Amino acid sequence: MDIQRYLLIAAAAALSFMLLTEWTAFKEQRVADERQDRESALASSGSSALNPEVAPNDAELTALPSFDESALPTDDLPDVVLPDAPMAQESLGTPSNQQLIVVSTDVLDVVIDLSGGDIIETSLKKFPERIDDPDTPLLLLEQTNNRTYIMQSGLVGPDGIDAPTRARFTADQRQFTVTGSSPQTISLTALNTPDGVRVEKQFTFSPNSYNIRVEYQITNNGSALWQAVPFAQLKRDSSAPINADSSGFGMQPFLGAATTTVDDRFKKFSFSDIAEDPWKSQQSGGWIAMLQHYFTAALIPNPDATHNYSTRQTRDGFNIAGFTSPPLRIAPGSKGQWSTSFYVGPKDQYTLADLAPHLELVVDYGWLWWIAQPLFWLLTQIQALVVNWGVAIILLTLLIKTAFYKLSAASYRSMARMRKVQPKMVAIREQYASDKQKQSQAMMELYKKEKINPMGGCLPILVQMPVFIALYWVLMESVELRQAPFALWIKDLSVMDPYFVLPVMMGGSMFFMQKLNPPPPDPMQAKLMQWLPVVFTFFFLWFPAGLVLYWVVNNLLSMAQQYVITRRIERDGA
Repeated sequence: MDIQRYLLIAAAAALSFMLLTEWTAFKEQRVADERQDRESALASSGSSALNPEVAPNDAELTALPSFDESALPTDDLPDVVLPDAPMAQESLGTPSNQQLIVVSTDVLDVVIDLSGGDIIETSLKKFPERIDDPDTPLLLLEQTNNRTYIMQSGLVGPDGIDAPTRARFTADQRQFTVTGSSPQTISLTALNTPDGVRVEKQFTFSPNSYNIRVEYQITNNGSALWQAVPFAQLKRDSSAPINADSSGFGMQPFLGAATTTVDDRFKKFSFSDIAEDPWKSQQSGGWIAMLQHYFTAALIPNPDATHNYSTRQTRDGFNIAGFTSPPLRIAPGSKGQWSTSFYVGPKDQYTLADLAPHLELVVDYGWLWWIAQPLFWLLTQIQALVVNWGVAIILLTLLIKTAFYKLSAASYRSMARMRKVQPKMVAIREQYASDKQKQSQAMMELYKKEKINPMGGCLPILVQMPVFIALYWVLMESVELRQAPFALWIKDLSVMDPYFVLPVMMGGSMFFMQKLNPPPPDPMQAKLMQWLPVVFTFFFLWFPAGLVLYWVVNNLLSMAQQYVITRRIERDGA
């Protein structure tokens, strides 16, 4: 009978493995189909500008979303007229490469639309979209028929060039390459400006930098005061990022907007929050960003000026996160300027910390950030020595277990003593099965006699839990682990183990750890505990390999320590 049962279990396990393999293959094919659809959309949209031989045929003139005039520091600025809704698109006919500017640096490819001077595409050269296709860079910003994620900036108000329709610009050339060690500035000149007024929109790119400086230079040689309100904003639909895990299992990183305020260093807005409860705030300096797993796009205005920040959703369903700055007033014969920084790239917390206060918090470690930050620093220091991120995870886990060795030992000693007196506890429960009060009294006397603290096995573990949870978030949020190989079949620590070896090892280690612990007194609870390794294994199948590696190493170290302590106590009591 036992042989039949084991055969059925083995057959069920084999069938489950085959189903998981087929499901994984189906998911990979679906991702490939989605990528092919997106590439087809790129070929038929303005985003194909990165290939000069392919002309876009349906570039969209992106209308300026609504602004709330009451939030602007207009003071005595008269007749500030801002669009109340997304404007009807202006017919441009069939756009061509003449309407797009392409800028290449050593880390970025950027496409700028001459209609509005908006950044409508950014490719991150050092971050391939897929590990098996290293020549295709990740598109962070893009504007296609399937996806909209762009950065807009402009001038509105009585003399603004972006109202009632977006500004038109011209440039000396269409292709720019930033080389050398010095920043390079790309200048666009606005068309159809008032007589005597010249408006230039400039983009400054620096080598090996994801930070772009966007600046307006206004020269007023006219006879009247020139007045306008500068704005900058990120416009995004609610679609999932490219190659996001849509399986419904594993990690679900935050997707939405974020900013910093006087009362909240890091304030997040999901897209549903933006739709249901538009937000406004006026403050000095600051920043506002769109977040996704591993990457961010952030606007960082003048830190010495007061800006009006807001999030909202347009009637077309686009999520807007941006700001307006104090009005520009340029007298005849004078010049003026306005600028903002625009970061578009990986969540490199040390780089982000240098750009603006609290911007590094877009690497979201949650409320345990004060533990996670030192852990991340330690992980990067170890990786700098051993090079391999998987080895760094193993060594970091070993260091943490060493730091908590005494606490863990106290916990395991308590559990070992509980295991040792387990027969006496069973006898007490059987003797006083009908009298719970006497059963509790007898148990307490046994604990006192054997010098056992029933909570001794729990408290040390509770003390360690915040550290291990913080490490979990470090491994989840670190862009450094994206597409980082470990060894053998693990080519990318940021995605699931393709052969489920690590999750099975993790479940097996949990099972053997349970055998070292005393079973729960309640039979039903004991049966439920036996299923925990199976449940955890199932959920961990879709977790990134780096996280599962951490749990496997932690379990193996804990199991070894617990085994040694348990055998020592049993030997001493023999």
